[in-house]
Amino acid sequence: MSAAYHHENLRETLLELAERSVQRSGVEALSLRQLARDANVSHAAPARHFRDRRALLDALALDGFQRLNRAMADAAATPGTFDARFRAIASAYVTFAVDNAALLGLMYTVKHEADASDALVEAGRGSLRAAVELIAEAQAAGAVTAGDDPERLALVAFASVHGVAALATGDLLDGVSVAEATDATVDLLLRAIGVTQTARD
Repeated sequence: MSAAYHHENLRETLLELAERSVQRSGVEALSLRQLARDANVSHAAPARHFRDRRALLDALALDGFQRLNRAMADAAATPGTFDARFRAIASAYVTFAVDNAALLGLMYTVKHEADASDALVEAGRGSLRAAVELIAEAQAAGAVTAGDDPERLALVAFASVHGVAALATGDLLDGVSVAEATDATVDLLLRAIGVTQTARD
């Protein structure tokens, strides 16, 4: 049996290899047997961590959401005005979505399966929750006009920046850079949200 089989990070190795496979060849090409070959372990070794291909996809999606949520949380924690922090979380989402397009598609597909785990569903709400909390905090501080539901505002913002990412990965920005498209979208969103002068000072 190969030395790699005994390595304590086999699970992480398999997830990394699975993500590369998805990015390179799509979800349909993902195979536990091929991952075992790529990791230089026996074909039965992955079963110690993933009982079947579906369990692997669930773990891959959960890992993706956790990474995205960390990026969003870090962006939301950026020091500065609401304007700057909002731009940071928008940029964090678009960057992750563009850099991990195939993975993001898998994440949302698996999340919406009828038998998706509670942990996966909860993790799938994390990026939107970061925006909701940031907007609610800004409303309480007077940096954003109060009155509008922060969840509704965050949903519109999420849909908008996700749209930028989708256009970028589909090569539909007609020469406009991702950064420029993101900035233009955020400018419109900030006006719609009702950013006060306090938020920009």
